[in-house]
Amino acid sequence: MLTEKRQKEILRFLDEKGSVTVQELTERLDASESTIRRDLAVLHQKGALVKVFGGAVQAESRINIREEKVALRKELNKQEKIRIAAYAATLVEPDDFVYLDAGTTTEYMIPFLTEKSAVFVTNAVSHALRLTENGFRVILIGGELKAATEAIVGNEAYVNLQKYNFTKGFFGTNGLNRTSGFTTPDINEAMIKECALKHTQKPYILCDSSKFLQTCPVSFGEFHSARIITDRYPEESMETEGHIIIAK
Repeated sequence: MLTEKRQKEILRFLDEKGSVTVQELTERLDASESTIRRDLAVLHQKGALVKVFGGAVQAESRINIREEKVALRKELNKQEKIRIAAYAATLVEPDDFVYLDAGTTTEYMIPFLTEKSAVFVTNAVSHALRLTENGFRVILIGGELKAATEAIVGNEAYVNLQKYNFTKGFFGTNGLNRTSGFTTPDINEAMIKECALKHTQKPYILCDSSKFLQTCPVSFGEFHSARIITDRYPEESMETEGHIIIAK
C-alpha cells in the first residue's frame, strides 16, 4: 500500500474509533510496526492526529460518555479480565485491609481470593454478597445504589470511605491515558474512586488493554497515582517499567 493511501486509512480508522493503537493498525493495514510508527509521527507533525501512549488519538479527541450495564461489560474482553483478576488476587496478603472497587474486572478477582485473614471493604453489593458467601469478612459502605453499575455512590458513601485507611486497593477504570489519567463517565462514581484511592497505601488499577487511549468525562486519579495491571504492554510504554504490570 502506498504511503499516502495508508495514512488516509489511518485517519479514516481514527475517525471511526476516536483512538487507535499501533497493534490495531499493523493488523488492519498489514504493515510493520516501524512503518506505522513513522506514519503516526508524520501525521502528528502535520497536526492531523496526536501521537500518544501506544498509538494515536484525534487532534480533538472524542470523550467517551457511554456507560454500558454490568451484564454487558462482564462479557467484554472476558478472558483478559479474568487473567488480570487472577494475578491481582495473588497480591492480597495476610491481614490486608482491602478496598475492592465496583466493576467487572474486580468482581472476577473474587473466585481467586484465598487469604481469609484479609478484610474487604467495597461499594459493590454483588461483590459483598459473593465475598461473604466465600467466607470473607466484608464491610459494605452505605449510600445511594446506582442501578447501571450496581455501585454505592453519593455523599454518605464518600463520608464513610474517609474513615478508612487501606493497605491495598483494586480499582476499575473506563479509560486511561497519560494526559487525563484514570477516567469514568460518572462524577459520583469518580468521587468514590478518588476518595478510596487517596486512602490506599498500595492502589492498583485493573485495566484490560482496550481501555488504553480512552478518555471519559471525569478523572479520578493521575496516571502515576496507582500501578496498572493489564494484559499486554502498550507500545512505547517501556519507560514506565515497574509502573505497569503484565498479568501472566
